[in-house]
Amino acid sequence: MVTKERRYLLELVLERERVPSFSEYPFSLPAVSNLSTLAFDPRVTFFIGENGSGKSTVLEAIAQAIGLNPEGGSRNTTFTTKDTHSGLFEYIRLVRGHKRPKDSYFLRAESFYNLATYMDDDDDDPRYSRKDYLWTYGGKSLHEQSHGESFMATMTNKLRGAGIYLFDEPEAALSPSRQLSALAVFRKLVDLESQLIIATHSPILMAYPDALIYNFSDDGISTIAYEETEHYMITRDFLNKPEKMLAYLFEEADPDSD
Repeated sequence: MVTKERRYLLELVLERERVPSFSEYPFSLPAVSNLSTLAFDPRVTFFIGENGSGKSTVLEAIAQAIGLNPEGGSRNTTFTTKDTHSGLFEYIRLVRGHKRPKDSYFLRAESFYNLATYMDDDDDDPRYSRKDYLWTYGGKSLHEQSHGESFMATMTNKLRGAGIYLFDEPEAALSPSRQLSALAVFRKLVDLESQLIIATHSPILMAYPDALIYNFSDDGISTIAYEETEHYMITRDFLNKPEKMLAYLFEEADPDSD
């Protein structure tokens, strides 16, 4: 059983008095402008919400605050393709538990291709090659696998447990069946005393039992039950009556319809 004392991250605090302006990005995002503190579940916390709601921005800030590359990877992953990351991490403070994690990783579907390229490229130092560390990803070049295969290889090989693991929209790389496999990986990591924070649109992933779900919206950030999420309700309604839903959507999209 995971206890409160075993949590690595207790909460995020936005140091509002230091924010230069709440009219400028990323502080103008409702999720950020209304933020004071955000508590984390000791096991699994989900960030959900519409595109542009700020969930990935907040997750990226957490990654930077704990010393991870904002484009993904571990503390030792140093590549940068383009500096488009917000400065939010400079204005947040993470309240930590007494126990320290032994591992940490930011797995980001959006920039995973760049991470795979980084791992394949030779380093400038002839005594060292990043390819020597591919065994930590399963021993095979990530580029020699499909997006989903390489993503799962990273999850099952690189993430060793007893760590903080951040996932940004992992479903972008995973088929529905692989998303079910990812749930099993999440459970294994939790059993190995890990803490997970996941930004997602997937109703499959956010079904993880007893997870804390935060909904990012125009009203800010609030907790929500799984069955009350828009993701769950839309998916349920569509699968129950796909013909009716499609007929309605196509009628709305037809400019010549009455």
